[in-house]
Amino acid sequence: MRVVSGIQPTGNLHLGNYLGAIKQWVAMQDAMGSDDVCLFFLADLHAISLPVVPSELANATVEMAATLLACGIDPARSILFNQTRVPAHSELAWLLNGTARMGWLNRMTQWKDKAGKNREGSSVALFDYPVLQAADVLLYQATHVPVGEDQKQHLELARDIATKFNLDFGNELFTLPEPFVSQAAPRIMSLRDGAAKMSKSDPSDASRINLIDTDDVIAGKVRKAKSDADALPGEMAGLEGRAEARNLVTIYAALAGVAPGEVLAQHGGQGFGQFKPALADLAVATLGPIRDRLTKLLDDRAAVSQALEGGANKARALAAPTLKAAQQAIGLQV
Repeated sequence: MRVVSGIQPTGNLHLGNYLGAIKQWVAMQDAMGSDDVCLFFLADLHAISLPVVPSELANATVEMAATLLACGIDPARSILFNQTRVPAHSELAWLLNGTARMGWLNRMTQWKDKAGKNREGSSVALFDYPVLQAADVLLYQATHVPVGEDQKQHLELARDIATKFNLDFGNELFTLPEPFVSQAAPRIMSLRDGAAKMSKSDPSDASRINLIDTDDVIAGKVRKAKSDADALPGEMAGLEGRAEARNLVTIYAALAGVAPGEVLAQHGGQGFGQFKPALADLAVATLGPIRDRLTKLLDDRAAVSQALEGGANKARALAAPTLKAAQQAIGLQV
């Protein structure tokens, strides 16, 4: 297997980011065999599809890398880098622009959602970033790409681009990547509203647990998390219509690495006055060490940058043959 996945560099990551994505990356890394490769990258080129503050983007890239390292991504077992350090991403994206079709991009639902009514005022990069996403995975001959439900359309586009390129130029250059959808990846909701996804954009800091929160802050947010007056049921069917209760059970299960049903088997019949302290203890025990490692890493940003450059060296070596072959197929190399 060759697994490729990216994440945009945003500051102040929270519990939802960790449980919904980063923990899954670490699990994939740990499950890989000796001949398998995991490539994880910071999508700083994708970030410029929307307005950016240069200093904030630079800091966010280092902070995101430090967070991934603190959460367990191991540069000795995975290749961790940011896109900008591997120019082949941009070069292959431009080559694939000759294969991708306007109609395909016009149908991308995320383009429509992000551009909204201001399509004429949106950047070309926002419209074209699915082609860069295709280049991100095709460049490394990825066999599998971790995707959420909202990203399946982008992977389908990458496969369409790869198929058309292979047909147009009479070769089988690009591997068609398969989606890797982890059934274990939970959808973590706001601590203040069980119907809204946990988000750093929520104006209430109490709605999320940040990975940099202190132990006391974590415990306090769990204690104050919205719940209800009923006791926990003994099975999942009893959580129907109880969004906040379901969310807290989901968080406990994800932190403990067990199924939600197992949490209810253990805590069914308890009220939240009993369950929340247990959840707070588990959250502190899990996130505290991550925060401590993250704090140390952010005290030595040069070392984090050096780790990214080491990963980029490996990524550039893997990318070079595919980029050269694509250039030769098109007739750009003689």
